[in-house]
Amino acid sequence: MKDFLKYTLATIVGIIACTIILSILGIVSLVGIAASSSTTTVVNENSLFKLELKGEVTERLADNPFASFMSEEQTALGLNDILASIQKAADNEYIKGIYLEAGGIMASPATTEEIRNALMRFKQTGKFIVAYGDNYTESDYYICSVADKMILNPQGMVDWHGLASQTIYFKDLLAQLGVEMEVFKVGTYKSAVEPYTSMEMSNENREQITAYITSIWDNMVEGVSLSRGISAKLLNEYADRYIAFEGAEASLAAGLVDTLLYMDGTKAYLQLLMDTEEDERLAVLSIDDMKNLQKAVPLDKSGNIIAMYYAEGQIVDEASVGMPTAPEIVGEKVSMDLRKLRDDENVKAVILRVNSPGGSAFASEQIWNEVVKLKEKKPVIVSMGDYAASGGYYISCAADTIIAQPTTITGSIGIFGMFPNPHKLINDKLKLNIETVKTNKLADFGSMSRPFNADERAIMQRYINQGYATFVKRCADGRNMSTSEIEAIAQGRVWTGEMAMGLGLVDLLGDIETAKEIAAQKAGIDSYTLICYPEEKDVFAMFMEQAKESYIETRIGETAGQFKDELNLIYNIESMNRLQARMPFTIHLMK
Repeated sequence: MKDFLKYTLATIVGIIACTIILSILGIVSLVGIAASSSTTTVVNENSLFKLELKGEVTERLADNPFASFMSEEQTALGLNDILASIQKAADNEYIKGIYLEAGGIMASPATTEEIRNALMRFKQTGKFIVAYGDNYTESDYYICSVADKMILNPQGMVDWHGLASQTIYFKDLLAQLGVEMEVFKVGTYKSAVEPYTSMEMSNENREQITAYITSIWDNMVEGVSLSRGISAKLLNEYADRYIAFEGAEASLAAGLVDTLLYMDGTKAYLQLLMDTEEDERLAVLSIDDMKNLQKAVPLDKSGNIIAMYYAEGQIVDEASVGMPTAPEIVGEKVSMDLRKLRDDENVKAVILRVNSPGGSAFASEQIWNEVVKLKEKKPVIVSMGDYAASGGYYISCAADTIIAQPTTITGSIGIFGMFPNPHKLINDKLKLNIETVKTNKLADFGSMSRPFNADERAIMQRYINQGYATFVKRCADGRNMSTSEIEAIAQGRVWTGEMAMGLGLVDLLGDIETAKEIAAQKAGIDSYTLICYPEEKDVFAMFMEQAKESYIETRIGETAGQFKDELNLIYNIESMNRLQARMPFTIHLMK
């Protein structure tokens, strides 16, 4: 018995010791991975920056040093990294040009515009841009059309056919389940609720979708026309006949590309441009290399800071649990961050980079309040990304200057509330009976065991009307317009940035660089350091968040594809704030 206890204790001690040692080694390994990922890139003479247009583009992408460790392919790109890399390539004397490789980039029109504008600025340095594609999607082609030479695989295609928007309707599906939606809204065009209350598109929604996708398409056509020297009339003709299926030779004859080459021919052409021998290896820098490349100029010594605050995703009252991959604008956190920027004497101006379709009206109001207070102490410039609509516009309207891309989706000044009513599911299908005892007339307000009654509907509609009136007043005050002027362009109507500028909702059309220039000008400073906020999570926090990613969120994304937002709205409806300033989930552009 004595020996048994001795060996048992020895085994336990051994296991504990091994666990401690392995844990230490694991931590050391993780630190090593993180450290190796931040190694400064050394640029050789006669180098080439290769920008692969592949994956989904978000505003900011946290570095993931564990991706290679976990055998994961990087499937996303940060717009901030792309723009910074292009600028570094322009500034570095050893980098002779940029090679764009089309790979099916997933980016909304305003994001492609940002990338395209950065490439056009790069060309002003006199350096070259060459683009190659086995196939070009419409987004790929719009970006690559700025290149000095566009190359297409002889068996490839240029997928140039126009834009379409699709909406999926759920009313009959929900009815099959015994669920109806109780909807309260203000705004003729506020169509976020439409998929749950109807099986077809309203005339008003069709009108606004037609207007904004036509505006987006016209901007794309104009850009390609100027870059490629092809008239807008011809470009529309090519789209109408779906020139992609006529083969590569047809695209070449139409002037959409300059030459047809396979990949090896493209490499030979690049070697010729770089004055590199045929058997000599090209010095190619990836976007990861560029991210680790130090800027050619040191940080500004003035102490002046312009803060770039990224507000991306849906606006929520509290952070979602188990959804780390979906960016969110959490009202309380953003408000706290803006207070810190207000109190920081070194921050001379703030650029609020908004990329949001909206969300909680309450959280939007809290952020609006902080923007107003921030503006009392220093200039606030809003730079709109793909979306700054509904709640996204709510948090923007008080800024000194609002800048949007021509293809930004904005406006949608309207509010709705939506409640699931599963009484038929409960009573008829599940055969449950719920009895209620209450002390007051409305004590069981919103009970799921029955439809809303007339009193409850009147109360909710009054509540929605009050929220809408507040929203309109915020916009009127921020834009120095009357409430009647805002009412005329509100009603939940969605506009592009180009349309919104003509209506007074936007001050200027431009990109992030435009916002920087305006911020410095408003602050009265010539030199500054740009610092991005909020601070990105450290690698260990990111690793832990990835480990607990929501199973349901992942499956919805995989199964529903472009319509995952509508399904997520149903899934999360119980945890949502009852008052929503949210853009309609109908902007699914098919390219």
